Amino acid sequence: MSYRAVLFDVGGPLDLEFAREIAVDSAIAMACGLEGMRVDEAMIEDASERAVAAFAPDAYAHMIETLCGGDPHTISRVEGRVRAMMGNLDVFQLRPEIDGLLRRLHGRGVPLGIVANQPVVARERLQRAGIGDLFAYQGLSAVSGLRKPDPRAFTAAAEALGLAPSACIMVGDRIDNDIAPARALGMAAIQFRSGRHRRQRPRSSAEAPDDVVTDVRELEVAIGVLLGPAGFATTTGAV
Repeated sequence: MSYRAVLFDVGGPLDLEFAREIAVDSAIAMACGLEGMRVDEAMIEDASERAVAAFAPDAYAHMIETLCGGDPHTISRVEGRVRAMMGNLDVFQLRPEIDGLLRRLHGRGVPLGIVANQPVVARERLQRAGIGDLFAYQGLSAVSGLRKPDPRAFTAAAEALGLAPSACIMVGDRIDNDIAPARALGMAAIQFRSGRHRRQRPRSSAEAPDDVVTDVRELEVAIGVLLGPAGFATTTGAV
């Protein structure tokens, strides 16, 4: 198989999301507290693990539902308070060394794209981080109207780069939103284990990633192997 382009999720591979996850967890605990429920760190962690294990499309909503015991009125109030507390909180954290990898790929003519469930402001954050211009396509859900795991979010990226889906590599942190839909379209897929979804595992062989990485160095090697002799691997010394 000949792969020619690399698509990235934002949260996980590009944005560490550590600060955001801490902020959301704290907001959930505080919002629950305002409802008279005492929620400690262990309870938050347990709710998070349950959401990931359940492959919940919205992990935060699932956590709130768990912590509120499923009561719809309490859930609604807690969700509203969390939204108000988070507001437009900007805690983008560029993953160390990822910019170097992106520049090396871009410099060698490998088309780069983004497929991410992100707000419009993510474009500004990527630009501020100095990596926005490296992506020939920025498929942000708030702009395209396509949210993963909708396969159209992935095919739109491939089409924008002038390639078939089978010529693309997808890098993401979630099995359900990134790996499974990419694999179903014939893309290669690399799982970047990080943050809340680091323990998510495939439910079948169809969802299994082509490789699993935990840092940028491993990611560079994995991409190099998939691009093959004519691609990135032989020109960077990464493998």
